[in-house]
Amino acid sequence: MRKIISQMMISLDGFIEGTNQELDWHHVDDEYHKYAEEMLHSVDVILYGRKTYQHMKDFWSTEFAIESFPVIAERMNHLPKIVFSETLNDVDWNNTTLIKEKVNDSIMKLKQQPGKDMIILGSSDFVSFLTNIGLIDEYQVIVNPTILGGGKPYFKNITNRKLLRLVKTKEFQSGNVLLCYQLA
Repeated sequence: MRKIISQMMISLDGFIEGTNQELDWHHVDDEYHKYAEEMLHSVDVILYGRKTYQHMKDFWSTEFAIESFPVIAERMNHLPKIVFSETLNDVDWNNTTLIKEKVNDSIMKLKQQPGKDMIILGSSDFVSFLTNIGLIDEYQVIVNPTILGGGKPYFKNITNRKLLRLVKTKEFQSGNVLLCYQLA
């Protein structure tokens, strides 16, 4: 069965964005871009919530992104993408499908299909929802050496404790640390 992986960049104090939705604290460099390229080649579907889908589409479809990050942009623009949203009426990014209802059933069908793993980039509200119903198989958390002091947390409204086990780590020269957890 295919896994669903949540990949998130967070501050040391557990926030995914600052109090004004800023992301300028993310440490991204050549080493991170190489990691991102490898990660995108290990999956064959990207899952999104509405907000992250809109931000990713607005960035990765630009000429700047395509010229500056050609390998990542190619994967982001051509991999199949599925957006889970009750409020969007249509999606217009290449290879994107919109699912508006029966999320649990849709996710279970996707997990049972043949193929590589699926990844959720960002989309913390969607990740929290899937965490509560036990559908996230792995959390790939990239901790940045930054304390924000406030902002949007990775998880909100988790209904009960989830025990995890560390399965992989990677240190980046920037000070970022990748921690990969699966359910214990």
